[in-house]
Amino acid sequence: MSDTVNFGDQLVSPAEKTRRVGAVFSSVAKRYDVMNDLMSGGMHRLWKERFVARIKPRTGERILDMAGGTGDIAFRMAARGSLVTVSDINADMLAVGQDRAAAKRIEGLSWKQENAEVLSFGDAAFDAYTIAFGIRNVTDIPAALKEAHRVLKRGGRLFILEFSTSDWPGFGKLYERYADAVIPRIGKAVAGDEESYRYLVESIRRFPTPDRFRAMIAEAGFAQAKAEPMLGGLVCIWSGWKI
Repeated sequence: MSDTVNFGDQLVSPAEKTRRVGAVFSSVAKRYDVMNDLMSGGMHRLWKERFVARIKPRTGERILDMAGGTGDIAFRMAARGSLVTVSDINADMLAVGQDRAAAKRIEGLSWKQENAEVLSFGDAAFDAYTIAFGIRNVTDIPAALKEAHRVLKRGGRLFILEFSTSDWPGFGKLYERYADAVIPRIGKAVAGDEESYRYLVESIRRFPTPDRFRAMIAEAGFAQAKAEPMLGGLVCIWSGWKI
């Protein structure tokens, strides 16, 4: 891993990026879901439903939902009978998720603070590993993918939902202009934090293309690595199998 990594458009040490990302999500945790609705026009709910439909969670299977924070994906999988461990590096995000679960009376979830790059779980502990809108904030993404592979059982499946780059003519540039000009202002007005949302916009711009990230998943040892783009790749579902 390089001595410096990108935190948005800035170069910082890996340890400093991890610290700053933690500060971002501690700052936005309480308004995170409201901001998701405002930034995506509610479309993030449709993307998450499609994501869970691809996962096909089954009754009794063990799933690790990494960067699961506020519980959106975990709640959907638990409703289908899966035994979900919700993990996040950020304690404030987990606290919001636990409060939401209590309010919705959703039981049977496990909550654990974890770093995706160095998981505490044993080998072959889970049937599936999911991460939605979290992988781009990991400091060492290849390390996180290797850890995902390690904790999956043979035949286990990986599913990742994340922003990427749209190849629709004109649409990608239009979204970039919207993201740069509007999202930080919404963050300032709603969450009282313009800079955190400016970082989140920059992190989207720097994430690999769908094909490049599919290759990274294959390099981590996953078979049948696939990318399923939405909006021309602005949002994408990646998947792979441990065989």
